[in-house]
Amino acid sequence: MGHLVSREKLLKRKKKGKLRKAPPKNHQHSQSSQQVLPKDLEESLEAPVEGGPSEEPQQQQPFVEESSEEEQEEYLEESSSEEEENLPSYTIMSIEGNTVIGLLGGGQLGRMLCEAANPLGIDIAILDEENAPAKQAHNTNRHVTGSFKNAERIKELAAVSDYLSVEIEHVDTEVLEEIEKNGVEVETEEGTVVHKPPIHPSWRTIRLIQDKYLQKEHFSSSGKGIPIAEQIAIESGDAALGSLKEAGEKFGFPFMLKARKGSYDGRGNFKVNGEEDFEEAIKALGTLPLYAEKWAPFIKELSVMVIRTEKDDGTLRNCVAYPAVETIHEDSICTKVFMPPRDVSDDIAEKARKLATEVISTVWGRGVFAVEMFVLEDGSLMVNEVAPRPHNSGHHTIEAVPYMSQFKAQLHAVLDLPVPEKLIPRVKSAIMLNILGGAKPDSHHELSSLARGTFGDDMDVYLHLYGKASKPGRKIGHITITGSCSIKELEAKAETFIDTVDKIRQDRLQATNETLRPTQEPASPTVNGSKTPEPLAKATYANTLKTTKAEDKVEDKVENKVEEPAELEAAPPADDKPLVLVTMGSDSDLPVLKAGLDILREFKVPYALDITSAHRTPKYMMRVADEAAGKGIKVIIAAAGGAAHLPGMISSETPLPVIGVPVKATHLDGIDSLLSIVQMPRGVPTATVGINNSTNAALLAVRILGAYVPHYQEAMKKYQIEMEEAVIVKGTKLREVGDIGYLEGMKKK
Repeated sequence: MGHLVSREKLLKRKKKGKLRKAPPKNHQHSQSSQQVLPKDLEESLEAPVEGGPSEEPQQQQPFVEESSEEEQEEYLEESSSEEEENLPSYTIMSIEGNTVIGLLGGGQLGRMLCEAANPLGIDIAILDEENAPAKQAHNTNRHVTGSFKNAERIKELAAVSDYLSVEIEHVDTEVLEEIEKNGVEVETEEGTVVHKPPIHPSWRTIRLIQDKYLQKEHFSSSGKGIPIAEQIAIESGDAALGSLKEAGEKFGFPFMLKARKGSYDGRGNFKVNGEEDFEEAIKALGTLPLYAEKWAPFIKELSVMVIRTEKDDGTLRNCVAYPAVETIHEDSICTKVFMPPRDVSDDIAEKARKLATEVISTVWGRGVFAVEMFVLEDGSLMVNEVAPRPHNSGHHTIEAVPYMSQFKAQLHAVLDLPVPEKLIPRVKSAIMLNILGGAKPDSHHELSSLARGTFGDDMDVYLHLYGKASKPGRKIGHITITGSCSIKELEAKAETFIDTVDKIRQDRLQATNETLRPTQEPASPTVNGSKTPEPLAKATYANTLKTTKAEDKVEDKVENKVEEPAELEAAPPADDKPLVLVTMGSDSDLPVLKAGLDILREFKVPYALDITSAHRTPKYMMRVADEAAGKGIKVIIAAAGGAAHLPGMISSETPLPVIGVPVKATHLDGIDSLLSIVQMPRGVPTATVGINNSTNAALLAVRILGAYVPHYQEAMKKYQIEMEEAVIVKGTKLREVGDIGYLEGMKKK
């Protein structure tokens, strides 16, 4: 670890302008940085209402490794010199002495942190499993093998570290709090000393962010006007039903029921469509602490990385934000990042930066934070959630902001080294593409080979692989593409890369109807009410979005095995994820669709319902169509009347088969609707059934599914046989009783 430097050397360094601050001996929060917290938040964080801890600051015993007795005596000697009086009163650590940051978690974020630390001479001690990605990138004898949730292993890491930080928020904050208050005992040549490595970001921040409900309550009560979705806590046990009813009365339907802790990537979420879903919701999530959140439509997702620094007394020094980026989520995973955001005004992007700094100014400790937010239909912003660490949406900064990438920023913030007052990219545009495991272990090879072999005068390509085995849907690397052109021009230049990424995803989705990603531990799977299953929900609304992100940590513990995809599925999916999307231009079309919905229920085909007007909500309609395949949808049924543009517009935005249902409108008996859907231009195929005939639309959808799901094909054969038998019975009856008797029988019915 770092060593103490003599006061004489400090004076020399100060005169030469080479003096810098080093870790405070015992991090305390200033009473001047006051903020009133909600009662439940105060109790959860075990902190006083105003700011930081109320205990008197404790003097830390310096942890000495490379200093002589003379140097320490010289350092501790009192001096009346004006220069000496102006020196800081705490230990000065030397980079040359290999300052050690102990990192809880050793996934790809830790790996890239190590890559940033190596040229700076900063040692990173990793707590994670043997051969974790970060350990592959940094060789030190201070690594600790074990779980970053294990208290004893965390203390072992603290004993060999000058500072503690995290690359994942799902850690044991109780032991971090204990280390801050009581330290850990370390054996030295002089005997046992108590060592208290500063923890950044603070365990208070990590604990706050672990609870999504308290996280948002904290932001809402900060007095800074931070916009969040309305939410209420849900009671447990017998009181849960009453709480859900209260949420329905307060928010209307649908609303989102969410797990407060341990949820990510859409897990731990339940879309409540009506009171009939209450019991199922409680059954799915009832054992977890829950909260309900108001449904909030959005048109785009943004993310802003923020560097937070603070003084040694815990008061905020500064929050510096990177430019806002646009994030694209598919299958509940961030797949693409665009800098600057596409089709977002400079004014909104700047508001996002300012909002992000306001959010991060309310937490504790130094570090790098991601603030994920939504652009709503009226152009306003809404904060979704925060990650207290480097983030997928900041990977592009390695090349776009090379003098201060998000990983270098974490190092500088934790060690209290200088950070820029402004973070200005050195490129005009950048795109980050996640490399996700495909249906086969080598599915990503084409993409990585493309990255290695692409060079251009106006586009630079950077490949990052994480040293992780390929598993379907797993993050195994990323590609950053930078340019001196506009983001739209760079997107066009990067088309081959984007198409290859999309092809890997489509192949993975088509390999099987069931999710190929490894089962992960926190919370329970996303569940939806009976009528609108989950995959459409994320494409539709902000509330189902998860942001963060233990997936890679848990995946590392899953057996390194890739399942061979099944060519055919013998039975319908057991998870009730929708295979058919049924959408309409207006709720007035729903009665026409009832017969078709009855058919889907008869065949036990899980479906999703939505309203997507081609004229009133065109952007939303296009987003739903574009993301449907990624949600596991196989067929889309679209009903529309009058101009009836909806089926064709959806067909133009999706590779899926689209079946149009012409609805009889006020004029022309539905002929206008029929002709509008039939007359789609070449290249935009749209199947069309008879006017108001949603029954045939549903039957055609079942037949399409039956082409690769034998269960539905067999069910269709049975349906046809039963239909044939019904006609034969009617013919026999007609021959027996004659026309008059048959008609009399029909009247009685």
